[in-house]
Amino acid sequence: MHLRAAFVALVAALVLGACAAEDLSRPPEPLGEFQLGHNITVARNAKPVGPSRKATAEEWETAIEAAVARNIGRYQGDKLYHIGIGVDAYALALPGVPILLSPKSVLVVTVSVWDDTARRIVNAEPRRFTIFERLAPETVLGSGLTQSRQRQIDNLAANAARHIGNWLVENKAWFSPEAAAARALLPPMDTAPAVPAEAGPADPAD
Repeated sequence: MHLRAAFVALVAALVLGACAAEDLSRPPEPLGEFQLGHNITVARNAKPVGPSRKATAEEWETAIEAAVARNIGRYQGDKLYHIGIGVDAYALALPGVPILLSPKSVLVVTVSVWDDTARRIVNAEPRRFTIFERLAPETVLGSGLTQSRQRQIDNLAANAARHIGNWLVENKAWFSPEAAAARALLPPMDTAPAVPAEAGPADPAD
């Protein structure tokens, strides 16, 4: 009886402590002169990892671009910056026996930011993110059991956009007038890469 009570209490604590969906109606954190220009995701090289439901490149590209537009497209600065995202790998949890804290779905993306005026990449190295599902009542027992494949894709896309936005805010000095002016003095790059070519260190994110 005590074990059952402890189990129920643990599940309740996890559910109550789950991260609530981000309120995109609230003003975003300041990000200098940033305004989102092109928002390009390429997923043609995305590989399913381990047991996973399958998703097409088009499904990932549509979901991630829409999520980035909703989240990062809220900024209304005076300078355009483009975001290129490559989908490297994913796993969409399969339906199965509900087990507490069962493996979650995961998405691995690599990101670069392009300064439209200076025609240069902003971040010195592409940034790789490993994105997990956010803890929520419907994912405690495994999203493969409780969510459709499309819902898993949309949730991972939204979480990816949230972490990319947080990363930009952490590096908001990139988007200051001083940083923009310094980049403008450098010779422009020939072309903007549609997606990052080589990733930097991974950043596990939930």
